[in-house]
Amino acid sequence: MPSERGHVLLAGATGTIGRATCTELLRQGHAVTCLLRAPAPAGALPEGAQPLIAELKDPETLAATLRTLPPISAVISCMASRTGSPRDAWAVDHDAQLALLRAAEAAGAGQFILLSAICVQKPLLEFQRAKLAFETALQESTLAWSIIRPTAFFKSLSGQVARVQAGKPFLLFGDGTLTACKPISDGDLARYLIGCIGAPDRTGRILPIGGPGPALTPRAQGEMIFDLTGRPAQFRKVPVALMDAIIAGTGLLGRVSARMADKAEFARIGRYYATESMLVWDAASGRYDAEATPEFGEESLRDHYAAMLRGEVSAGLGDHSVF
Repeated sequence: MPSERGHVLLAGATGTIGRATCTELLRQGHAVTCLLRAPAPAGALPEGAQPLIAELKDPETLAATLRTLPPISAVISCMASRTGSPRDAWAVDHDAQLALLRAAEAAGAGQFILLSAICVQKPLLEFQRAKLAFETALQESTLAWSIIRPTAFFKSLSGQVARVQAGKPFLLFGDGTLTACKPISDGDLARYLIGCIGAPDRTGRILPIGGPGPALTPRAQGEMIFDLTGRPAQFRKVPVALMDAIIAGTGLLGRVSARMADKAEFARIGRYYATESMLVWDAASGRYDAEATPEFGEESLRDHYAAMLRGEVSAGLGDHSVF
């Protein structure tokens, strides 16, 4: 359902999902103010978006700043910690989000739409616990809210395209069928987020969302890339036990070194994504359910891979390259 045109405050606008959301908001005719912690580089924001430099530490000061803006019909937060380290996660995924929420409440915003992650449904990592803590605060707030939990992003599944292009085998954890996901593009996710503005059927709800199916395993993703290159599929299996050994070693060193403690957490994050599906978790049956994972959009991972191989788009991995 088309959202009513209004003034949207967008946080996290310089990330890939944030940029896509900003572009789509403007295309649909919304006025957009992008909340930034530091000035954005030239060209980082789409033309027509208004930057607002503000600290996300003091809700009262931020609220006073927001009151100088036109009335805010909705806040969309695409903020997320860059690394997933415990310190970074609690500072961004919880503390900064909470400061934004309190400021939005005080400034009289109409709605708060949060981009979360589907992996918080089975929390084993510190960044997941930080996200869940903020989700709880949002649900207990005075604002109308929507919590969006997307599955895997295209960029998270694009790290091996260049490897295959270079003639190397596609790396698999286990046999490559331990996990599955319904990948969603930046553009489709942006349209879904914006569709939550003023939508009664998406308000006051936690909404898992994936792209068009079917669910894809890592092996299927690799086969897709090889098929597009016209080369026979070659795979190299990496035992999950290798990651367990890395976690054990860095975890031991992490007792005396903060840097190694972070490395241990990064290894745990890598293992999580190597062994847990990005699909709806059915706690009653103890399994991930592809059929129960909602689908949205039209852009496919295969088309994204094809565009990458033609050089039309880049992977845009950033911190996602670890996965």
